[in-house]
Amino acid sequence: MIQRARLSERYFARHADDVAVSLIGAVLLVNGAGGRIVETESYDPEDPASHSYLYRRTARNAVMFERPGLAYVYRSYGLHWCLNFVCHGGSAVLIRALEPVEGLRAMKRRRETRDPHKLCAGPGRLCQALAVDGSLNGASLLAKPFALFRRPGAVEIAAGPRIGISKAREAVRRFGEKDSPFLSRRFPPNA
Repeated sequence: MIQRARLSERYFARHADDVAVSLIGAVLLVNGAGGRIVETESYDPEDPASHSYLYRRTARNAVMFERPGLAYVYRSYGLHWCLNFVCHGGSAVLIRALEPVEGLRAMKRRRETRDPHKLCAGPGRLCQALAVDGSLNGASLLAKPFALFRRPGAVEIAAGPRIGISKAREAVRRFGEKDSPFLSRRFPPNA
């Protein structure tokens, strides 16, 4: 395996937009399965679409107000799990899609598909493929079962509005690797 530079708590102690952009191309593994992050969304307490809007702390979002570098895992619409990386001050980054690279056999078995483009394209698929569930809420992203590594070089990044939200829909807070075939949804050509 190629030597990779691990991420630190300090990496996450920044504005969610900055973390979301810098995570594109980084590698996320959970128990050895995962790949390159190709799509993210950012949320903070001043964002009406955020669980932490107006700095309201609840039982559900409490981990968002803990130290940076923790996993915030919640169930969306009672259907699927979503994995977020806690940043500073009640903000987080939703991991929307990965390019699957390692642990493909396990991911294919969990997702019941052989199509690599459908393994981790979307937050629910991603969590199912990596076996992420509510038991990992509040877990450190800097310790097992997680492994996170900086992107090794430059990546061309596209930006656009977030997906599947009803508030602040026009905000440009979705980021992705331009033209990646592993995105949950393509960006407009001029993004």
